[in-house]
Amino acid sequence: MAAPNWVNRTIWTGDNLHILRGMNSESVDLIYLDPPFNSNRNYAAPIGSKAAGAAFKDTWTLSDLDVAWMGLIADTEPALYRVVETAGLAHGKHTQSYLCMMAVRLIEMRRVLKSTGSIYLHCDPTASHYLKTLMDVVFGRSGFRNEIVWCYSRMAGNRQRQLSRAHDTILFYAKTDQWTFNVDPIRLPYAESSRNRSGYAKSSLGSGRPSSGICELNPNGKFPEDWITHIPFLRGKEYTGFKTQKPLALLERIILASSNEGDVVLDPFCGCATACVSAETHLRQWAGIDLSEKAVELVEHRLRDHHGLFGDIIHRKDIPKQEGVLDVMYKNRETKHILFGEQEGQCNGCKYSFDYRHFEVDHVVPQSKGGGVISATCNCYVVIATRSRATGLWSILSPV
Repeated sequence: MAAPNWVNRTIWTGDNLHILRGMNSESVDLIYLDPPFNSNRNYAAPIGSKAAGAAFKDTWTLSDLDVAWMGLIADTEPALYRVVETAGLAHGKHTQSYLCMMAVRLIEMRRVLKSTGSIYLHCDPTASHYLKTLMDVVFGRSGFRNEIVWCYSRMAGNRQRQLSRAHDTILFYAKTDQWTFNVDPIRLPYAESSRNRSGYAKSSLGSGRPSSGICELNPNGKFPEDWITHIPFLRGKEYTGFKTQKPLALLERIILASSNEGDVVLDPFCGCATACVSAETHLRQWAGIDLSEKAVELVEHRLRDHHGLFGDIIHRKDIPKQEGVLDVMYKNRETKHILFGEQEGQCNGCKYSFDYRHFEVDHVVPQSKGGGVISATCNCYVVIATRSRATGLWSILSPV
């Protein structure tokens, strides 16, 4: 395990994939992420609210992707690529694009987690089933700990023709079988009926079996279940105006359960910075990443209100340098990754999908003559691409 190559209380503005790739391996104790849900909606905070100016688009298409991501996943994580590809066949390119975006980031989150680390992915029924499959592949089915259901109340329309959607899902995975888990800080009060029935069970004379009765109740409260009903949907003073903001009480349960004082908490989609504020409250180190600079303003505002911190937040826009890793790590196969993504993993002749391992690069024209030209083959067809000497960019030509 390595020390973080950044200081405590850092917020990055930028693409979290690049920033995650620059972080040291096994340097984070707990990751909480509340990413876009593929909801096919656009979100913006209302004018006049604390979060005014914060917005993001939760609609995904192939144009939103770096085409190299498809090739990268197919190359390094073939099982993960099959999940993404199958989702595309079942639900279209927008779902495939969204899961591709998530997959490349989950790979990096696995790398930066310590062996004792855990990850909590917050989602809703829009994509929770596909995201769980991604997590099963990235962290292993044995890494699955809980599917936590956070229930909250919402007003239902009088004419709606289905049950009200009033819960989110939080997928809890551990990197190894040595994960941190503290139950006492998150125990809950017993129901009145349980307290009335509590007491030691007495054994039947000579039977060797316990008689009917209830075991003694733990003085710290009951062991919590995998559903949460006592934390309401956010409104009131804590609410900054951004619809996807989550309650501090929810993040406190996660941080208290799966980290210790001094541990490092990372939120790669930090938005309203709830995880960062909660980590500060409970004496954890933390870092956050968000595309919008509004996240920096929000975390500064909230930490000033909650903890009286002034000027203690580090705002960075650069990419950290992972210790002992050369910059070429993610570029040495970029040409193949780009071309695989451009063709969406399909042969341009027979139109069937083909494995990345069958994708062969053939430099036909030497660089001294303007090369090179490469081909992608699937036993039945050849696709030609050229690389511009001026720009260094590849472009697909007509099939031959």
